Amino acid sequence: MDTTMPVRAYFDTGRGVIVALAFFLALLPACTRPPAALGQTGVLAHPAIDESSGLAPSRRADNLLWTHNDSDGEPVLYAIAPDGRFLGSVRIAGLLNTDWEDIASFELDGRAWLLIADTGDNNSVRHDCALHIIAEPDPAALSPSLELSASVAWRIPVRYPDGPHDCESVAVDTREGRVWLLIKRENPNRLASLPLRPAAGAVPAATFHGAVPHIPQPDSKQRLLPIPTGRYRGQPTAMDFAADGSAAVVLTYGDTLLFPRHDGENWSAALAREPVVLPPHNLGQAEAACFSRDSRAIFVTEEKPHAPLLRYDLR
Repeated sequence: MDTTMPVRAYFDTGRGVIVALAFFLALLPACTRPPAALGQTGVLAHPAIDESSGLAPSRRADNLLWTHNDSDGEPVLYAIAPDGRFLGSVRIAGLLNTDWEDIASFELDGRAWLLIADTGDNNSVRHDCALHIIAEPDPAALSPSLELSASVAWRIPVRYPDGPHDCESVAVDTREGRVWLLIKRENPNRLASLPLRPAAGAVPAATFHGAVPHIPQPDSKQRLLPIPTGRYRGQPTAMDFAADGSAAVVLTYGDTLLFPRHDGENWSAALAREPVVLPPHNLGQAEAACFSRDSRAIFVTEEKPHAPLLRYDLR
């Protein structure tokens, strides 16, 4: 970042909140860096939500998040409030939850959409990974006592030019018309992308765009522990782009990482720089993260019953 640019210029724009945070953290010595505001806003107490593996903000309403369970769960999306309260559920007709690992929300052609990433592949053997897009249901129709139904609007097959990969981190950029995927079981972790609206019947291979080389890795003692927060703590489990395009968040088992993006910069360049490491989430199996609808906060949770819902306030 050009440190000669007036700081006020960043605050005068919607993206300034995130960029200014990174600016000040970079200028201060590590021992005096002010912590980002982190707190627990609630608990995912509904018994059906027992392995939350993705989070996305509603594009149709404030104070509404979408989540889903991990592999072999019901093909259902759950609507929750920022305090964890259960608001309703939506069953996706004709789908199985083979290994749903992330969810993203976006606006396109004046409509709000949700993308479900059935891209988990622990053994790198699947040839049926896909991204499923549905129209976001009307928040006014949600009810804790009534399950809604939705259908898939379009499907994006996931194929990599060098064979199958495990991916749990997906984000959408409608300006580019691309879906970005971060490969999990690599070091460094490579970035790939696919067209958001491929031609009918087309099965394009994903394009690789370099790597995310500065994800913190376990130390020598942590490498001895075969648990998520041990030897696997550097593996990415979720990714999201701020709706205003100002930053990306990457969640790993060990850290919550903020990657501010400069004006005119592509995502591969932004994610290639060293991130701002936010205060530790201290979760046992963190697998879900997203920005708030206004891009001013980040929500994080983990895979377990009664999981805590955390919020990083970027203001």
